[in-house]
Amino acid sequence: MSLFFTYLLAGLAIAMPVGAMTVEMTKQGLKKGFLHGWAVGLGGMTVDFFLIISLYLGLASILSTPYIQIPMWLIGACFLAFLGYDSIKNSDQGITLTGDKPNQSFFSSYRNGLLVAISPGNLVFWISVFGAVLSDSYDTTQPVKFLIVGAGILAGILVHDIGLLLIVTITRKMMNQTMIKCVSIIAGFILIGFAGYFLYEFMITIKGIL
Repeated sequence: MSLFFTYLLAGLAIAMPVGAMTVEMTKQGLKKGFLHGWAVGLGGMTVDFFLIISLYLGLASILSTPYIQIPMWLIGACFLAFLGYDSIKNSDQGITLTGDKPNQSFFSSYRNGLLVAISPGNLVFWISVFGAVLSDSYDTTQPVKFLIVGAGILAGILVHDIGLLLIVTITRKMMNQTMIKCVSIIAGFILIGFAGYFLYEFMITIKGIL
């Protein structure tokens, strides 16, 4: 249990920095409510789960090579730039205030989380993060230890997501449609900023192999 709670705190620390997933969760939580924001987080956690499994199976080593990372960083930058543009363009659409019924299904929000999480640049970023955290626990003679560590990390991410969305839900009750629209626009620009970061990593990776 001590190992589980240690890596639960590690998972919480991993999830704390603001990333593309956090931005999308916050935006959907403000526009459509707690469940839709959480659906985005669950979509991201689904990808996190398979990333942890892939690390255990050794598949992540393929994605860690520069020649694989270069196109992934570039595609990821384009994907997040498009997502940011769409967030700004449709900032006034799909907003439901407290008490209103969302016009979007739970599954569609979950799908949004999956799409953000499987952005190629995002995969490269998270593989490097998970790789650093899980490397010490990888032991082929003790597979249960690795599974406990992985479960702890996922639990930490879940705690972060629920805590974040509780704050968003409380804040949402004090916001009107115009304020939520402004947050959606800001979220769009932040996503474009992450696209710029991925583009920077793309150029750094190219420079490193030339």
